[in-house]
Amino acid sequence: MQLYAPTTLAPGRDFWLLRYTSVMDDGSLVVCERSLSNTQNGPSMPAVQNFVRAEMLPSGYLIRPCDGGGSIIHIVDHMNLEAWNVPEVLRPLYESSTVLAQRVTMAALRHLKQIAQDISQSSNVSNWGRRPAALRALSHRLSRGFNEALNGFGDDGWSLIGNDGMDDVTILVNSNPEKLMGLNISFTNGYTSISNSVLCAKASMLLQNVPPAILLRFLREHRSEWADNFDTYSAAAVKIGPSTFLGTRVANFGGQVVLPLAQTIEHEELLEVIKLEGVGQSPEDSMMPRDLFLLQLCSGMDENAVGTCGELIFAPIDASFVEDAPLLPSGFRIIPLDPGKDASSPNRTLDLASALEAGNKPSSDLAVTNGNSRSVMTIAFQFAFENHMQENVACGARQYVRSIISSVQRVALALSSTNLGPNSGLRSMLGGTTPEAHTLARWICQSYRNYMGDELLKPNGEGSESILKALWHHSDAILCCSLKAVPVFTFANQAGLDMLETTLVALQDISLEKIFDDHGRKNLCSEFPQIMNQGFATLQGGICLSSMSRPISYERSVAWKVLDEDANPHCFCFMFVNWSFV
Repeated sequence: MQLYAPTTLAPGRDFWLLRYTSVMDDGSLVVCERSLSNTQNGPSMPAVQNFVRAEMLPSGYLIRPCDGGGSIIHIVDHMNLEAWNVPEVLRPLYESSTVLAQRVTMAALRHLKQIAQDISQSSNVSNWGRRPAALRALSHRLSRGFNEALNGFGDDGWSLIGNDGMDDVTILVNSNPEKLMGLNISFTNGYTSISNSVLCAKASMLLQNVPPAILLRFLREHRSEWADNFDTYSAAAVKIGPSTFLGTRVANFGGQVVLPLAQTIEHEELLEVIKLEGVGQSPEDSMMPRDLFLLQLCSGMDENAVGTCGELIFAPIDASFVEDAPLLPSGFRIIPLDPGKDASSPNRTLDLASALEAGNKPSSDLAVTNGNSRSVMTIAFQFAFENHMQENVACGARQYVRSIISSVQRVALALSSTNLGPNSGLRSMLGGTTPEAHTLARWICQSYRNYMGDELLKPNGEGSESILKALWHHSDAILCCSLKAVPVFTFANQAGLDMLETTLVALQDISLEKIFDDHGRKNLCSEFPQIMNQGFATLQGGICLSSMSRPISYERSVAWKVLDEDANPHCFCFMFVNWSFV
């Protein structure tokens, strides 16, 4: 048995095992296994290149049937991963029983649970006409392709090429026909990509005091911060000719659309299609596809999960999106090295984005909550190319990965400097920088009381600060939008930001009509005159969409006009009651 290495800093592990399987009298299935060694008179197996021989102590599975159907599964994993030969900073990954449980035991249980659900829903057809098993296979191919590139085994056709005097980025090349099979595909615009080799540029870096979930979410939500050159290369790869190599042009994308495909039963993993619109906008780009599609796998973005490995893996796909389409995965993996819990919140990506766009360091008056936490980020990007372009592609790939490292370091510095806590958005408002937030909170509550004859919330204390705190922590999503021909959101509490999967700054780029489906927009239009004349309305429950295009169900929605001190309309307020992601 072989285990992929999770980073570029240590080789993979392999095991030489004896396995015993038996069905017990009560119908239980037992699978036991342990390592063989010379001391047990077992056969001697030579060491395998690129692997370190590890030891599995007695481990296995016990599957017991339950009355009425179903089964109970017990898993025992007990391994010695030979931590002595890995860098000291990585040893928690190889010595900690908690890490072993998260990476192996819990992963196996989640996988079995997901298979059971997929089987029970095998007749259902999900988004894009795909069945659950087909979508799970796509996720597996993305993950496996990324791990193969990251490990670069010689048996798979990978070979190391010389560096440029610096050892921060490793470059490997693969010309194995099996690796290239299917990569030379015809796109819907009639042109064909012509490649006979694949290059992988990979590197690892240590991060200090950076919550992995927040960094991963930032990379997903702010792709333009790091991906423009790679996305342009992916689009240009379908253009015929020897001039298409990394770094030959600058991207000019018109926008990004996220198309959800599936998520696992516990929502720890998300499969989606990213549509990058308007790739080729100049005359010389007439042979390039107008839109670029990426199949993307995201995991570990739950900031409440402790010590979870996070991944953002993606691969360009043809617009036809056939199930056996060739995939060349690239992406990021972030692994916590300390067992501490990350204190974070979805709105941190917003504070970070606004700080980076302004070129300023985020405010340092926010308390540090994480302590001295560490994680390791591993980056691996693959490029298909023609053999005679190897030197140019290798140079461009090396420079590109270094630019990503620089971007990540800039983002990480901003995050570690602030280490925003779970109430960072609220804390910044209470810090005196936005006193109008206190006034708005008071207007929202007063207007609700005047129109509805009831209290919106009951503050724990007195004063505007207490009102704002209670509004911020209200369990229902509360959002304000402007009084314009096309209303846009101007404020949201924490539940509202979570529902829309956005942050306070990015919130202002979302219009009211964009979050509703056709039925919701019609319902809103029919009730709008009542809101204007009567001042409030109750809308029936339905479906709306987050900024990441995830469907959201809500029991009902209450809308009312927010009046200022002089009883003039200031904005509209919407409250989505009992919302949840579908």
